[in-house]
Amino acid sequence: MAKRVDLRHPRTGLHYKKFGLTLGTKNTPKRDLNVERSRKRRRLEHVPSSSPEVPRKSHPSPSQSLPKQKVEAATDKDDIRNGESLSALRRMIAGESTFTDQQKLPGKYLALDCEMVGVGIDGTESSLARVSLVNFYGAVQLDEFVRQRERVVDYRTQYSGIRETDMIKAKSFDEVQKKVAELLKDRILVGHAVYNDLKVLLLSHPRPMTRDTQFYAGKHKVVKSKYVALRNLVKQELDVTIQSGEHSSVTDARATMAVFRLHRKEWEKGNKLQTKKRKRAEGTADGDADEEGNGEAEAETSSSTFPGGGRKGVSSGLTTIVRRGPGASGGEKKKWWKEVLSSKGSMTR
Repeated sequence: MAKRVDLRHPRTGLHYKKFGLTLGTKNTPKRDLNVERSRKRRRLEHVPSSSPEVPRKSHPSPSQSLPKQKVEAATDKDDIRNGESLSALRRMIAGESTFTDQQKLPGKYLALDCEMVGVGIDGTESSLARVSLVNFYGAVQLDEFVRQRERVVDYRTQYSGIRETDMIKAKSFDEVQKKVAELLKDRILVGHAVYNDLKVLLLSHPRPMTRDTQFYAGKHKVVKSKYVALRNLVKQELDVTIQSGEHSSVTDARATMAVFRLHRKEWEKGNKLQTKKRKRAEGTADGDADEEGNGEAEAETSSSTFPGGGRKGVSSGLTTIVRRGPGASGGEKKKWWKEVLSSKGSMTR
């Protein structure tokens, strides 16, 4: 049998259904918050303002805090190091730079890099297979494959990037060597362990005109090691990864030039002093040569006075006889025996 529910209020005794009440809720009407908010807004709108309305200042967003040009200038400033743009150097290494007609010329600096292949027994001997030269801006001045005189045992493609098909248009060693020598004449050579490249080319270059990035990086404490690899130096200085797969002599030459450009001002200070000293030394050598020439002239004029010849105060290795008297002035030699006879005849008289 169902339990009967009492529908009357416990305090007032009123019936719930009769007066529209609900069970379990307070006997208070619900408030509509949206209506109350709209009423407050209406009241505020109709209230007259005694003070003039002051316009609000809108605060700019972080993206609008600085003009766009100044932001770009700030990023460019951070990108510049030692007067060189790091992004421009990275583009040069990647081969993405564009060159003007003037920048395509050889210029004062040239970077050299070579690639080898394996010849001989088991391909352990290295033979020159590719030579690349780039200028200060990374423009290619020479990129030639070298025809091999011996049978290639190992092309070392995973490192050199050279394949057998590259040898179809290869040129002779003598022709490539001649071109490299002509381009390097009276120019500054830049390279990484560059003496190895000169060795395989059978060429030499004046030491004051050579800039070895491996040597200078160790000398100026750019790296701790004296024999740092090019890929490690480029990664440290420019944050660019090279030689991760097949090598390219053009890319390596550009990377070498990029590292040199980054430290050129510091590395060239000592070289300028050396060139000044060398010029002074050459000047003194020329002066010595002039003095030697004057000395020879003096020796010629004084040969009559000093029968042994040579300079004054310098022994010629010969015994000399110096005459003193009227006969020393030169001219015709007097017959001394006639003088003796005449003197004896006067005595007897």
